[in-house]
Amino acid sequence: MRDTRIGRRAGAAPALLLAAATVAVAAATATATGTATAATAADGTAPPAAGPDFQYLGQDDQVHGLTAPKGCVAAEGGGSRAVTNHTRGTATFYREPGCAGAPVERLGPGTVTQVRPYFASVRFSVTG
Repeated sequence: MRDTRIGRRAGAAPALLLAAATVAVAAATATATGTATAATAADGTAPPAAGPDFQYLGQDDQVHGLTAPKGCVAAEGGGSRAVTNHTRGTATFYREPGCAGAPVERLGPGTVTQVRPYFASVRFSVTG
């Protein structure tokens, strides 16, 4: 009788490595694409990305987006983690509702980053 456990184990390792490599490539591509988009949008050589101008992943694990935000905006779902600012102005993050207290982070136009641990509101600069 042939022992098939060895074959399965040998096949499992390459499959796991392939899955890990696929995730790593996808993350690198997303990062490179975000960086390239930010760089080209800043100098006006590429059209803005389709979708909301400002996006973030909330503490509720939902993606939230705003189109043409102005002034102080509440972070629905509790702002946390990944943030994309494709507005023309600066986004300033606050832990308190109503943009109260000291800012915890500022993101310029075309920036993609993480804001930790959370934010409750964001003030958008007015641009012309």
